[in-house]
Amino acid sequence: MKFWCSIMLLFTVVASCDYFSAPKEPKAVARVGKNYLYQEDILDVVPKGTSKKDSIAIVKAFINQWATQKLLFEAAERNLSNDKVAEYNALMEQYKVDLYTKAYIEELVIRQVDTLVTEEQIVTYYNSNKQYFKNASELVKLRYINLVKENPKFAKIKAKFTSFTKKDQRALEQLSVQFKSYAFNDSIWVDINQVYEKLPFLTIENKNTYISNGSNFQYSDATTLWLVKVNKVLPKDSATPLEFLKPTLKQIIINNRKLELVKTIEKEITNDAINDKKYEIYK
Repeated sequence: MKFWCSIMLLFTVVASCDYFSAPKEPKAVARVGKNYLYQEDILDVVPKGTSKKDSIAIVKAFINQWATQKLLFEAAERNLSNDKVAEYNALMEQYKVDLYTKAYIEELVIRQVDTLVTEEQIVTYYNSNKQYFKNASELVKLRYINLVKENPKFAKIKAKFTSFTKKDQRALEQLSVQFKSYAFNDSIWVDINQVYEKLPFLTIENKNTYISNGSNFQYSDATTLWLVKVNKVLPKDSATPLEFLKPTLKQIIINNRKLELVKTIEKEITNDAINDKKYEIYK
């Protein structure tokens, strides 16, 4: 019994010593006035895999930059006028208020905003505002295939591309591994700038030669060949079609809801403060 009591007493003494021992002070690597830079502040400065020589250079540059900023700040505190210091302190305080309130309101909005937008809501918004939506550039509906000139099934591919029935579309999809690139969805509007990217032979100068309503053409260079069918072209500054705008309109509707929600939240917070006697205006 005495043995176990002695062991327990020893354990208690050791544990007590550990408990009351002072924590290790962080190791400083540099000092500017009363400001210290510690080892833990530079742990993530050097990317993994950096050589020893480069690591030393990176750390030294970081320390020098830290010291320069501290020295400049101390010099500014000593030399700026009281009016300037007061002005900047007010700006910093306002920035803190703006940062906190913005983050808080964003959290509330994310939790409460309705992000479900129906087709009917999109159409209604479009019809009410379509006079404001104009094409910044031409829009085009087209399909194309780019393939090597020596393709042994070229005649078959061209015939199916021209007729383009549903059966032909399925057949072309099956043959698409032979194509360098292609696009078959000619019912959607595409910005002309995207067309320039997909059809590199096309330029602003020769565009009108190839891109027009109903045009169907074949173009070849040294090694490849393009089959292109243009369904429709919508000129610049025309009313932008609804289907082209749908993703944008959906986001606009959600953003408008967020703005309204922010107004509601701000009003509710103010009214609650008035009712709770936390906010008063003295006459």
